[in-house]
Amino acid sequence: MKKELDLILPPETALDGQNFQNYIRQLLQIGASDTPFIRQIRRSIDARSKQIKVNVKAEVFINEPITPLIEFQKDYPNVHHCPPAIVVGAGPAGMFAALRLIELGIKPIVLERGKDVRSRRRDLAAINKEHLVNPESNYCFGEGGAGTYSDGKLYTRSKKRGDIRRVLEILVAHGAVEDILVDAHPHIGTNKLPQIVQNLRESILQAGGEVLFETKVQDFIIANQEIKGVVTQKGDKIEGIGVILATGHSARDIFELLAHRQILIEFKPFALGVRIEHQQKVIDKVQYHCEDRGAYLPASAYSLVSQIAHQGKSRGVFSFCMCPGGFIVPAATAPGEVVVNGMSPSRRNSEFANSGIVVSVEEADIQAFKQFGALAGLELQKQIEQKACQIAGNSQNAPAQLMMDFVQKKTSQNLLKCSYQPGLTSVSLDEVLPQFIAYTLREGFKDFGKKMRGYLTNEAQIVGVESRTSSPVRIPRNKETLEHLQIKRFFPCGEGAGYAGGIMSAAMDGERCAEKLVELYLK
Repeated sequence: MKKELDLILPPETALDGQNFQNYIRQLLQIGASDTPFIRQIRRSIDARSKQIKVNVKAEVFINEPITPLIEFQKDYPNVHHCPPAIVVGAGPAGMFAALRLIELGIKPIVLERGKDVRSRRRDLAAINKEHLVNPESNYCFGEGGAGTYSDGKLYTRSKKRGDIRRVLEILVAHGAVEDILVDAHPHIGTNKLPQIVQNLRESILQAGGEVLFETKVQDFIIANQEIKGVVTQKGDKIEGIGVILATGHSARDIFELLAHRQILIEFKPFALGVRIEHQQKVIDKVQYHCEDRGAYLPASAYSLVSQIAHQGKSRGVFSFCMCPGGFIVPAATAPGEVVVNGMSPSRRNSEFANSGIVVSVEEADIQAFKQFGALAGLELQKQIEQKACQIAGNSQNAPAQLMMDFVQKKTSQNLLKCSYQPGLTSVSLDEVLPQFIAYTLREGFKDFGKKMRGYLTNEAQIVGVESRTSSPVRIPRNKETLEHLQIKRFFPCGEGAGYAGGIMSAAMDGERCAEKLVELYLK
């Protein structure tokens, strides 16, 4: 017998494995001698009222064959002698593109400017402890991309861009916990992602693909408006039946190369602002309506958005990449700039909660940089990041200000304890941020304080700058073929090309680009 159950349960029942098993046994009056198989297949927390509930969909098998939770089988063909295709970048878009190419009978050659996922750790430690930024190996560049050592959120609204379940199952097949198939807002954690990324690489290698680290693309081989391959920093020429460009949102040299080669690119709206950090217990109190969330509830998150009128225009300000139980980390990709991002370990057990709070930037906002053409947004990013570095002491110290002090335009006399390891420097963020961003943030914080009582406080502080929310450049492509509008066999992909916004959407876009390349050019 198989039963499917839709349940509304208290956290101590739904979120404790043994308690849940006992509850189901009692509910279905299962005898002590029976050995049912009980599992949750969907779970979400409803904290809208003081009585917090967990919505659970469960399956129970009693004397019935158990159906597998995942259908995906890690059984890749050997493509060692198959036609090659080049994948530039080993983030989620690049790695999932490579795996899909293998499934379709193509040998992927993955080129990654940074180091393998384990070797990256030394360079991350150097940023945090010695304030040294390696331009090729940092929180953004290296195996696994920016997501590996930042957070690992797997939630996406990109329901029409690909097979979400398939991507999650591939991650489970490579070592992720099955809970990512169950939770409404799945999350792996930066402590667990490195091993999963390494396992994805091993699948590529075992199937006959190649993954080349510390291999930076410096030019494209193009003839008759068709890409033939790439040239690396060592002068090596690598050719294939197509090129999938999956470099991520911070590969500025690639954007500059495209502009130099007169390959069509365009400005893309993006968002820019700060990180705000509270004590996690403050957010828990607001979201869970209690002083202590207890042993069962996870660290709570929030999502905030507002529209602020400024100079006759309504502009969006919103939370971005909220990290409950997390840390603020340095995300610069070059010396002389300060950039911050957020991450959470799998247990989300830090005492802090942080989130990007960012403001939309449109083309009308960057007229002072119009001489840079499609790279105008990139130049705005650079200027703000460099100013943040200069004003905070020309190190990886980040400029910071207490939240209410920022709202009231006061420089903070003292700062709070913070999860950002390199350190903070008290400044007025108005000296770093463009006026329209500072104004919108200030008014947005006031509105957020009304929506979440206790959110607007000097027991929280803002840390700058959160400037790498997404690519400020789009590499245009055909909507049907996903091929560049100008260059044949060239497939701009993922966040760096302007077509994704996180691990899941990037992975799905990588798969789609691989499928289109094979559909068009595998003879």
